[in-house]
Amino acid sequence: MSYRSVNHPCAVCGRATSLWCSRCQNAWYCSPDHMRNDWPQHRSNCHPPSRSYTSNTIATPSSTDPEYTSVEAILFSANEDRPNTTTVRCRRSSHGVCPIPLLQPYFDAAPESIVLTQGLNGEPLRFPLHIFYSRSALTRASPINRPIYHITSGAASKQWYGNVVVLKFNGARRQGYTDTNPNNDLPALQAYFRSSQ
Repeated sequence: MSYRSVNHPCAVCGRATSLWCSRCQNAWYCSPDHMRNDWPQHRSNCHPPSRSYTSNTIATPSSTDPEYTSVEAILFSANEDRPNTTTVRCRRSSHGVCPIPLLQPYFDAAPESIVLTQGLNGEPLRFPLHIFYSRSALTRASPINRPIYHITSGAASKQWYGNVVVLKFNGARRQGYTDTNPNNDLPALQAYFRSSQ
């Protein structure tokens, strides 16, 4: 047979997969989303091979792909009681540079951000979390962030005001985003909000 049956690690997350880029057949991805996320880095190395394989492929995005991607983020809305997921559009940028999230719907001014690289008990996060917030929300008399208050049972070391949006990087290189998973990501965020100064 002319297809590869051996599993290889996904270029983005390292999960074993037998799917590969249909153009070069030399890059492995566990999902179309991971293939799209890695395309800015992979594009310069993506050259068709001398022979072709016919199965287990994920199509390479064409150069006519839209300028924007969308990912699921966690939204700590100051006006809600619990965190929710929301879709955030990201503008693609130049080769090797992380897409730029468009966060105007959630903030009055350009937000500040921090990258959370450690989870519970100081263990490194395989997929770092990118936390966006407004440092000036308190001075603008924004409401206290009720979801953060609730998930920390009021034990946060400082009060958070206004909205907070959390995106998840698609790997330690931080060159793109992937969908957040509240079940997996909230424990690390809860620990951070309780201990952040």
